Amino acid sequence: MKFLTKYILSLIFICIVISFFQETTYSWGFFGHKKINKMAVFTLPPEMIKFYKKNIEYITEHAVDPDKRRYAIEGEAPRHYIDIDHYVHSGEDPFEVVPKKWFDAVGKFSEDTLQAYGIVPWHVDVMVLRLTKAFEEKNVDKILKLSADLGHYIGDSHVPLHTTENYNGQLTGQRGIHGFWESRLPELKSKEYDFFVGRAIYVDDILEDEWETVKQSFAAKDSVLDLERKLNDEFSKDKKYTFENRGTVVMKIYTEEYSTAYHNMLNGMVERRLTQSIIKVGSYWYTAWANAGQPNLDELLEKEPSKKQLEENLELDKNYNDSKIKGREHEN
Repeated sequence: MKFLTKYILSLIFICIVISFFQETTYSWGFFGHKKINKMAVFTLPPEMIKFYKKNIEYITEHAVDPDKRRYAIEGEAPRHYIDIDHYVHSGEDPFEVVPKKWFDAVGKFSEDTLQAYGIVPWHVDVMVLRLTKAFEEKNVDKILKLSADLGHYIGDSHVPLHTTENYNGQLTGQRGIHGFWESRLPELKSKEYDFFVGRAIYVDDILEDEWETVKQSFAAKDSVLDLERKLNDEFSKDKKYTFENRGTVVMKIYTEEYSTAYHNMLNGMVERRLTQSIIKVGSYWYTAWANAGQPNLDELLEKEPSKKQLEENLELDKNYNDSKIKGREHEN
C-alpha cells in the first residue's frame, strides 16, 4: 500500500511538472547567441578589434536583446525568421518564387504577408545599413547596440528551422525539435567545436549574401526533421526524455544519450551553422565599417555607453521579466 501511494504521488508530481513546464526556447539559445557575438570579435582586423575587444562584454551580453524584445515589442518576431516554404506549392523552388528585393516582394505578396511569415534576410540588410550610418556618426551607443543586434539576426538566419512553417515540428509530430536543435545540442556539444573560423572579409552585396545563407539553412531543414523522426523510432520515451532542475524550475529535456545520437546523425551540421554564423557576423560588421569610410575607432576607446542607453537596457530587462512573449507558438 505504501508503495502504491508513493507511486501515485510520483505520477501526480510528474503531471504537475509537465502542466507547468513551458518550452521556452530562443534562436541558438542565449548561450549560442552570446558565443557567436563574442567569437566574431576575434575575426576583425586590427583597425576594429581594439574597440570591439574593449566592448566585448557588452556585445556578448546584449546578443540576446532581440529575443528579449519579443516580450515588449509587437513586430519584433518576424525579424528572426522567414517561412520561405509558405510561398510555394509542391515542387516549386521558393528562392525562384520570392523576390530577393524588398519592394519587389512587397509588390508580389504585400507587406502584411511578408511580416506574417518573416523578414530576416531583408532585416539583416537594413541593420547593416544602420550600422554603417552609426560608424559614420561615430556614435558609440548605436555602434554597440546595432552590432549586438545584427549578430543576433545573422545567427538566426543560419538556423534551418527559421526558414520553414514547420518551425517546431508541429506539423510532423515533432514538437520541441526547435529548441532541441538550436539550444540543447550547442549547450551540450560546443566544447567539441572549433571556433577558430578565420578573418572577416568584405561582402560586396549583403542582401544577396544573406539570401544565400537562408538558402543553405533551408536546404538543411529536411535533414533536421527526418533524422530526428528516424531516431525517435529507435528510442523509448524514458530514454528520450528526462527531468532536470534549472534554478527553481523542473524542466523536461532530451536526454544526453538521445541528444548525442542526434548530434552524431547530423554529422557536424550544428557546428557548421554556428561557426559560419561567427565569420558572417564579423564580416558584416567589417563591411559596415568599410562602407562608412573606415573611421578611426581608436578615437572611441575612452567612450562608454551613455546613461540613456544603460537605462534603456534596464527597461528592456524589466519588460522581459514581466511580460509574455509576443512571438510564435514554440516560444510561448
